[in-house]
Amino acid sequence: MPDQNGNGAEAPQTGAKFSVLAQYTKDLSFENPNAPRTLGPQQTAPNISIQINVNARQLAPSDYEVSLMLEGGAGQGADTLFKFELNYAGIFRVENFPPEQVQPVIMIEGPRLLFPFARQIIADAVRGGSYPPLYLDPIDFHALYLQRLAAAGGQQQQRTA
Repeated sequence: MPDQNGNGAEAPQTGAKFSVLAQYTKDLSFENPNAPRTLGPQQTAPNISIQINVNARQLAPSDYEVSLMLEGGAGQGADTLFKFELNYAGIFRVENFPPEQVQPVIMIEGPRLLFPFARQIIADAVRGGSYPPLYLDPIDFHALYLQRLAAAGGQQQQRTA
């Protein structure tokens, strides 16, 4: 039960709070370039490729837009079955976090919360192209964040040398 002050209103919370204010598709593209030739049964499993990128920008003192960009497809060249690009975003409010924890929370927890919805959008788009739905494997956004930090650190060292 929430703490209450003398007038019956909830007392202000002093704990850290991470809230989802909105989530939305910013951009979605699905290409089926070789249909109907490629719609029949496949002799071999197609080569599936996926690229993932996460970006964030501050909208207000405590509000951030996080964009989860997923790009990929099946097959290559004349054997391309399909290609997709999805930019799925959310607006998050970060309150009462120490300043050094804000960026990790935004860049790890934001995309972690967005991913199941983006995964379903891609599965539905691929199914709409007359292929079995493509269910992306879970993504370790913590590891992705650490890789990005390591890459940025290496670039900064190269610039200062």
